[in-house]
Amino acid sequence: MNPDLDLTLERIIRAPRAAVWRAWTDPDRFARWWVPAPTVCRVDRLDVRPGGGLVTRMSDDGAAFAPHMDATFLVVDELERIVFTNAIDSAWRPADPAPVPMTAEVTMGDHADGTDYRIIVRHGDPAARARHEELGFADGWGAVTCQLAELAESLVAR
Repeated sequence: MNPDLDLTLERIIRAPRAAVWRAWTDPDRFARWWVPAPTVCRVDRLDVRPGGGLVTRMSDDGAAFAPHMDATFLVVDELERIVFTNAIDSAWRPADPAPVPMTAEVTMGDHADGTDYRIIVRHGDPAARARHEELGFADGWGAVTCQLAELAESLVAR
């Protein structure tokens, strides 16, 4: 972790790693938490494997959808770690994504209360990190992590 280049988020999710993993790997579940509510997410592609694509769209009205994320999974260690980047799109082409190019590493570990969930979002330079922070990294990624936790925890409660 480099504080000049990286942003982080940590949370204990009161659900087993398998429930969190399913929320990350099942397109229907993924769409329920990936963008901050009340915005609606549509998953066009979720191929959670090294080299697989992550393509989502978002909509404020549920009718007109705009591009949101076009990324490639770099590392997938089942139930433990997912690494993806938007600097390479789902067709493996170099990209210059808005608002910033990044690589995100999500780790999931066992915790007495469920899952120790951690995210490191890496940026290429301090300006990109600062831009991402100014655009609301903590609020946006925090909101979707809360939505992920609510979904995973509800799956366990059933």
